Amino acid sequence: MSELIKGGAYLLQPVDENTVFTPEDFDDIHLMIKKTSCDFMNNQVEPKIDQIEAMEDGVMTGLLREAGELGLLSSDIPEEYGGEESDKITTNIITESASLSGGSYATAFGAHTGIGTLPIVYFGNEEQKKKYLPKLATGEHIASYALTEPEAGSDALNCKTKAVLSEDGKYYILNGAKQYITNAAWAHVIVTYAKIDGERFTAFIVDADSEGVSIDPEEKKMGIKGSSTCSVILDNAKVPVENMLWEEGKGHQVAFNILNIGRFKLGAGCVGGSKKVIEFASEYAQQRVQFQQPIAQFNLIKNKFANMAILTYLMESLVYRIGGMIDEKLEEVKAAGGDMVEIAKAIHEYAIECSISKVFCSEGMDYVADEGVQIFGGYGYGQEYPAERSYRDSRINRIFEGTNEVNRMLIPGTLLRKAMKNEVPFMEAVMGLGGTLSKLKEAEIPEGSPEKEEFYLHNMKTLFLLAAGNAAQKYGEELNNEQEILCRLADMAMEVFAAESGLLRAKKMMAKEDSEESKMAMTMTSCFIHEMVPKMEAWAKEVIAGTLEGDEAAKAYAGIRHCTQFEPINAYAPKREIADTIYETKGFCIERI
Repeated sequence: MSELIKGGAYLLQPVDENTVFTPEDFDDIHLMIKKTSCDFMNNQVEPKIDQIEAMEDGVMTGLLREAGELGLLSSDIPEEYGGEESDKITTNIITESASLSGGSYATAFGAHTGIGTLPIVYFGNEEQKKKYLPKLATGEHIASYALTEPEAGSDALNCKTKAVLSEDGKYYILNGAKQYITNAAWAHVIVTYAKIDGERFTAFIVDADSEGVSIDPEEKKMGIKGSSTCSVILDNAKVPVENMLWEEGKGHQVAFNILNIGRFKLGAGCVGGSKKVIEFASEYAQQRVQFQQPIAQFNLIKNKFANMAILTYLMESLVYRIGGMIDEKLEEVKAAGGDMVEIAKAIHEYAIECSISKVFCSEGMDYVADEGVQIFGGYGYGQEYPAERSYRDSRINRIFEGTNEVNRMLIPGTLLRKAMKNEVPFMEAVMGLGGTLSKLKEAEIPEGSPEKEEFYLHNMKTLFLLAAGNAAQKYGEELNNEQEILCRLADMAMEVFAAESGLLRAKKMMAKEDSEESKMAMTMTSCFIHEMVPKMEAWAKEVIAGTLEGDEAAKAYAGIRHCTQFEPINAYAPKREIADTIYETKGFCIERI
């Protein structure tokens, strides 16, 4: 591997396909774990869906313990504490598989293995790890994560829960309420946050059976009905001083770095959920006959399946790409003997990409689930068919791990902060736009693939720099208040990352072998990029219109025209081919078994 690309730097430079991880790089261990986790979902979880949704006592916790016995709960836990200490690719594989039987199990699983366990893995001291991780690894104990409060949702630092040291110095006394806490009713371990003396935001490990801890009744939810979601009440809760997590006043670093991991893992879950919708919807479409033929044969239905598959391919490509990036960074820190501070920095390095995973994949999953209902028609609205549950379960993903609105603002905001610290050469790239745009005046669109797609992608990166650079120069630090512009820049950055991830993967596949799968990957990437260019043009014009006026705006619009020279393609035929492949393979058409 070459030198690691910094977070967000993909917008500023070309990326070599040989530096990214793709599902085609799975080794035998990855494939074995994939089979184990998929078999568990199909054989153990799927038959109990109705019991899970009805929240029958002991069903979910029993399944989590069974998963623990198979090692599916402990991929992120070090071996010395009973874990598998796997790479993030393995974690992605397991997380993706956990979503194959609906959102309820995936939610309970994800809260336990991710945001519930990882704070102790990454920020716990030796005693805390020895005490808690072995039982969390097996599922004997269940973990939850209590950050949200009635007045502090995405604004986590507005936390009202207060911690005061007891007179004997042995306990912190916590008072406050945490809301919408996944796994709360089942949890033995609650990672929570409070402000010491109302000032210093700090993380704590709370034993659920501690004096002063109580759990409110289950929330009545739109979806993920089989998961536990309750408020946690801390009424003079006694937490031993040794249960402070990491350091006093460093709770924000624990919370936000764990949320970054949660965001990229949520993307993996959305990949699994999308694949499942494609599978059961394609089976239904081939059986449902209207006007003397299966509805699968209607071209509008084929178009739906193609768009669902294209999004799923891009989601999968970017999620495993991010997993590879984080793995490399953590290995680098580990090799250098880095401490928890360095681990926190390593995770935060790819905060932009983690937010992209969360937003792009949650919205992609929503699109796929919605189209799944549409393909089923009236039956899709009925609870006896899986499309209805997938649709309801999917919606929460745009709220989990920080709303999509907050994550959208984080993407360009984090890039600009990194630029101000000289961590990425953003302003240098903006200053060089004149020369880049001059070259584009004379540039000709290449004829074949992947050269044409590479050309468009390079131009879209330039287009982002043009829009973001003008906005940054116009507003400076006040850009944080221009939320509409930030969100539109985030849309542009996400489209570029998704398109590039798909293109790099397709190129890597094509270099390895000229197979039907590699051709399909290139076809899907090409369809996405050709539909992306007009969207990016409109978004860039929107940003400029909200930023510049007069001659400055006219100059920027001229630059946009240079970036968006474009030859539309007939996407109907290739999309019909994609759908036919889905029908033939009975599910997602590029799958590494």
